[in-house]
Amino acid sequence: MSNEHQLSLFEESDFNQNDLIPQDAKIPIPSGTYTSMTELAQHCNQCQRCGLGKTRTHAVVGRGNLKAPIMIVGEAPGQNEDETGLPFVGKAGQLLEKILASVQLDTEKDVYICNTVKCRPPENRIPTTEEMAACKPYLLEQLRLVDPKIILLTGATAVKDLTGDKRGITKIRGQWMNWEGRLCMPIFHPSYLLRNASREVGSPKWLMWQDIQAVRAKLDEIRG
Repeated sequence: MSNEHQLSLFEESDFNQNDLIPQDAKIPIPSGTYTSMTELAQHCNQCQRCGLGKTRTHAVVGRGNLKAPIMIVGEAPGQNEDETGLPFVGKAGQLLEKILASVQLDTEKDVYICNTVKCRPPENRIPTTEEMAACKPYLLEQLRLVDPKIILLTGATAVKDLTGDKRGITKIRGQWMNWEGRLCMPIFHPSYLLRNASREVGSPKWLMWQDIQAVRAKLDEIRG
């Protein structure tokens, strides 16, 4: 090999930071790896840290304000999300938009939305513990980059993945939790509300209305 060829291997133009980011799920991605959400999204679309990368159409990273005061964490992309590359765009997402709008929260200004895993599990099954562990570094980086004041965890899977709390969502929804110095609230997943249409006192939809009002009040309190 010539000296010129050897030197060319170390030219800055040939260096790609993403090449050094571990594809093996057993090797963690360090905090501070990504400088922007765009960079993170590009790597998610190349990621093979778990088997879901083999079946995805698009990685579904997030949408909303990159400096939003509220971050909503869902479970996993569905078919609509896999096709569009955007989270919460199906019927559950449309309901979520209505819930937020009911307390004057704007998804373009007040909220950033993402999921525990960035790729759709086959047949919309719940992501496995291994899949969530492989993807968790991306979620933690999103939290660092957005730096929200409030985190809403939709459903038991999101709660378990981020906080490790394994209690059922009906037992902990609406309760403020402190995780790593951040204010979190577990809430029902919108898809659960779609399956429970009642609006009577004590019903899931009624409880969600109480919870989202509490979130709005807390945000106003934080903003002073």
